[in-house]
Amino acid sequence: MKEYNLKTQLRAYRWDELSEEQRALVTIAKEQTEHSYCPYSHFHVGAAAKLGNGVIIRGCNQENAAYPSGLCAERTALFAAGAQYPEQPVEKLAIACFTDGHFTKEPGSPCGACRQVMVETEHRYGGKMEVILYGDDETYVFESAADLLPLIFVSENLKG
Repeated sequence: MKEYNLKTQLRAYRWDELSEEQRALVTIAKEQTEHSYCPYSHFHVGAAAKLGNGVIIRGCNQENAAYPSGLCAERTALFAAGAQYPEQPVEKLAIACFTDGHFTKEPGSPCGACRQVMVETEHRYGGKMEVILYGDDETYVFESAADLLPLIFVSENLKG
């Protein structure tokens, strides 16, 4: 038997400790929560992706009565980025969650499907994508999407 220890690193910041660029991206993600369509969960999620060319792509969760037909904010932003700017890497992705009349105190954690898409996006462009998870009490910053999904599954895994 072998045993492996997987490590991930995140940094927890107060709002005033974030860079101006990080705060601006989080502000857009927070604004996007107002556009989410979530009549079932009432859990509003907004996302903002900064591309290599400086363009910001916005996303928000979209629910559906046929539950599997909805989509998370992270994926709406990343898929829109890939569709509109297929040659541009995503450098940063900010995510904010709003429920019960306020933003969550702790940062929201992306679901497994979103983590996979984030890692694939990072892998597609061959560079790291900073992930910023906003919370009123503190904001988590990951240097790479792979820090959220340490045993990544990418195209090379499909080869025999």
